Amino acid sequence: MDTEKGPKESDNVQPHLPPPSDPVEENVPAMDTLRGWVVVLACFFNLMFSIGTTTTFGVYLQEYELVEFPNTPSSQLSWIGTLQGAMMCFFGILVGILCEHVDTRILSAFGSLMAGLALIVASFCNTPWKLLLTQGLFYGFGGSFLYTTGLTLAPQWFNKYRALATGIVIAGSGIGGLWLSFAINSMIQNLSRPWAQRITGLITIAVCGALSPLMVLRVKPKKRKNIADFSVIRDKKFVLLFFSALLGLSGFYMPFFFMPTYTIITFNRAEAWGTNVSSIMNGASVVGRVVMGLLGDKIGALNTLTIATFASCISILVLWLPFKVFGTLIAAAVVFGFSSGAIVSLIPVVTANTFGVRRLPSIMGFIMLGYTIGALISSPPGGAILDKYGHGTDFTGLIVYGGVYLALATVVNIILRVTISRKPWIKV
Repeated sequence: MDTEKGPKESDNVQPHLPPPSDPVEENVPAMDTLRGWVVVLACFFNLMFSIGTTTTFGVYLQEYELVEFPNTPSSQLSWIGTLQGAMMCFFGILVGILCEHVDTRILSAFGSLMAGLALIVASFCNTPWKLLLTQGLFYGFGGSFLYTTGLTLAPQWFNKYRALATGIVIAGSGIGGLWLSFAINSMIQNLSRPWAQRITGLITIAVCGALSPLMVLRVKPKKRKNIADFSVIRDKKFVLLFFSALLGLSGFYMPFFFMPTYTIITFNRAEAWGTNVSSIMNGASVVGRVVMGLLGDKIGALNTLTIATFASCISILVLWLPFKVFGTLIAAAVVFGFSSGAIVSLIPVVTANTFGVRRLPSIMGFIMLGYTIGALISSPPGGAILDKYGHGTDFTGLIVYGGVYLALATVVNIILRVTISRKPWIKV
């Protein structure tokens, strides 16, 4: 294993932009080495069993809506998955701060145990409100330790391949969503929903717990009097990045949650097709997150994020909305899956490039607040629109609602890009 040490080429931004003042520290592991890729491996599995589990909630939602709780409104049931994602981001604020004070290996191991136990406890619940507390709130709490450590460690270990490394880490959520969609559906059909949750919980504890010793922080943050770096909230670039995350995530979850049910209701397909569509989105996202990472290293993370957010918007408003054709729906699922992963994977890269890797865990904690708000104003209002105006079968209002958020996120990204540099050919 490469243990070369010495000053870093850059812990800051890309050379075209004015770098933040991060002091050089001796005896810090070098960037872009094998040791960094080992950390990427551990982060990859953390995202697989945190975000990957959340993006497969559509499979559970399908079971809840059609089998277990058919008389409960979609807007209420969708709160389970929404709270899962929102609490993962909300508690991520705390975890981001803890990363600067507590060994990240301990935080990752604790998250493995809590996330796994949450699913096991949820398996004994048979009412929506109990599932809301366990599969939603409890899992969101445990998953936040896996998600935040996995999202913030990898960018610290790379300069040249920072966007690619982060893209590979985030691809773990897509691969997790891909195989977990089929596995969970198969376990529900052949065993039961409770056993699907128990088995998934045990696997989460075993895999993420075993890899937690690899979750090593590369650069120790500067000691300061305040528990967190609040000075960043006065920076215009941070405010724009915050709203980019908020609006982007608002449009991110709805296709993953509602497209499987849309497939069954609109096209009168078998329940297995809901899982198939979910897997198609997750499979496309695996490829997309790696490709977007490569593209981010070539043309700049913010440039790539803007392009990807626009493509996600097009997939919703141009492909999904106007056409009730099954082939077009599959195309929308592929395009959305391919492009939308950048909304999650490139935000940390843009943050590191703009503010420096030393401040990344704390600043990403604040970004998590934007993710939290985005998750809360996403699926529950979308489900309410579906129930009230679509009567549970017309998804038009819900689709427009999600697409508008992605359109607004695109506009915010363009404003941020112009704020950083007005030169269109600059790598940002």
